[in-house]
Amino acid sequence: MAHSLIAPRFLSPRRQAGRAMLLLMLLLLGGCASRLPTQVQRPVSTAVQPSGSTTLGQLVASRKQRENQAGAEASGFALLTGPQSAYGSRLALVQAAQQTLDLQYYAIHADASTERLLLGIVDAARRGVRVRVLLDDFHSTGRNAQVMRLAFVPGIEMRMFNPLVGSRDSGLSRIWSAATDFQRAQQRMHNKLFLADNLVGVMGGRNLGDAYFGNAENSNFLDADLLAAGPIVQDLSRSFDSYWNNARAYPVQSLIERQELDAMRQSFAASEADETSSHGATPSASPRPAPPDGEPRPDSRQPPSAEQRARAWDMRATDLDTMPLVWARAVMLADKPSKIPAVDSDGVTDPLSASKGTLASAQLDRINMPRSALAIAGKPASGAAAGGAAASDSVVEGLVHLIGYARQDLLIVSPYFVPGSDMLAAFQAARERGVRIRILTNSLSSNDAPVAHVGYARYREALLRSGVELYELVSDSSTLRAALGVGSGATAATGSRLMLHSKLLVVDGQILVVGSMNLDQRSQLQNTEIAVLVRSRKLSAQTSEQIEKGLVLGAWHVVLEDGALRWKAPPQSDETDQTHEPDTSLPLRLLLRLIGPFAPDELL
Repeated sequence: MAHSLIAPRFLSPRRQAGRAMLLLMLLLLGGCASRLPTQVQRPVSTAVQPSGSTTLGQLVASRKQRENQAGAEASGFALLTGPQSAYGSRLALVQAAQQTLDLQYYAIHADASTERLLLGIVDAARRGVRVRVLLDDFHSTGRNAQVMRLAFVPGIEMRMFNPLVGSRDSGLSRIWSAATDFQRAQQRMHNKLFLADNLVGVMGGRNLGDAYFGNAENSNFLDADLLAAGPIVQDLSRSFDSYWNNARAYPVQSLIERQELDAMRQSFAASEADETSSHGATPSASPRPAPPDGEPRPDSRQPPSAEQRARAWDMRATDLDTMPLVWARAVMLADKPSKIPAVDSDGVTDPLSASKGTLASAQLDRINMPRSALAIAGKPASGAAAGGAAASDSVVEGLVHLIGYARQDLLIVSPYFVPGSDMLAAFQAARERGVRIRILTNSLSSNDAPVAHVGYARYREALLRSGVELYELVSDSSTLRAALGVGSGATAATGSRLMLHSKLLVVDGQILVVGSMNLDQRSQLQNTEIAVLVRSRKLSAQTSEQIEKGLVLGAWHVVLEDGALRWKAPPQSDETDQTHEPDTSLPLRLLLRLIGPFAPDELL
């Protein structure tokens, strides 16, 4: 995840000082914080029963009959790493849906790539598809608030999860909201789902926006999704329903009126016209996109160029009938929405809310048991670390238990990696059992939240001393693009900065985990997350091959030599070995050393 005005992660250090001053001014001015609306009407709705008569129903049934050899409970899966497959798959679902579209996201940005998807969703609603959009309410300010206009389209319902009070016309109002309700502002719905007809869906790490689909000018994100078809999608839909019908989800109409959005759009258009005319430029034909206000944070603040918009519009829908699928058994792990405390009618957090039942709680309890996940991987070996898997309280804790069952190899990709004591102990125990552990994360230079790197850095030497192999992304690497599918046929702007955003685990070459979670304390303790565990040697091998190419072609190998850290350059690159964080300035490194002792893991 990444971070802006008051994002759950810290700002880049340069921006923190200025905005801290603005925050101080607001606090000195004082004022009364607003409250969330009360007596909100939330009509209950649930996923439709999958139909074999729909286009997607016929496609899934036909392909499963022809291709599946893993049993009736198996689902079909495809790993989506390149921008084209990730975008094209979603576009295909929008075009093929005949009954429902359910979208659950942490962030949807108002930019060129998202525009085409949302226009397709509007068209789907017009042809009778029921559309539900559930969005975390952290980034819906400024131009990104225009995404909320979907709620006023007939056939589309839109709800905001865990909303913050205050005006949406600028980030300053959000600074004030976060300052007066800090703890709740830190706890976010980080899940990502894109489901069609309760039959086919995409889940994983991507939000919706140019930077996730290789369409941003200066900064793009290496990410991964999982396309799923079959029974596992019904589990994903049950998770969606539990959030949709939760008291923390507020219909957009209870938070903002259409007239307010219209006035904001006119204000942004006027502001853009003034700015472009003052620079002698031609105003953009569409509203200028805001820089992402959370995760991640592209550098460009300029309107999309004609070439950039053309790249987005040239993306074509994936042919779901010919896309290669691997059929395998799988299980979902999903945090309950009650992981984020509810707020009562007086705006007071209810400390007991996390113990209250939620929709489909029995189902969620069942799938949150680590043994439920491990049942598809075979019986655990005797003496497994983690001491016998009791029910996990979060997706990340379930994955920590899963680490305890590894016997040969762990391959992990986590853009923000702050293991904490429990995870560190699980890694050390795995190493004592002889498990090889390789972890790819962001380098300081590729990290869009430099302060988050502090949490990782404080565990780096202990991990290396225990025998864990650490790799950090080279932020600009054409060879890495090719290795991870961001080269031929993709849309990533050449020369743009690369930042890691994929969340993947491969356990013993037979279990693949794809989800929204980072292996950090924020995902474990604060945010809600979702993951799918697939038992498949073939899919695990495909994923491992791509990751291993990335380790060789586009990552610094961090080692300890004579008790000191050293960054080994990728063999086929023009880089040279380094004795400090590569491609970073001395002032930045010194500043992070100063900040580090005061930055708790759970806030990174």
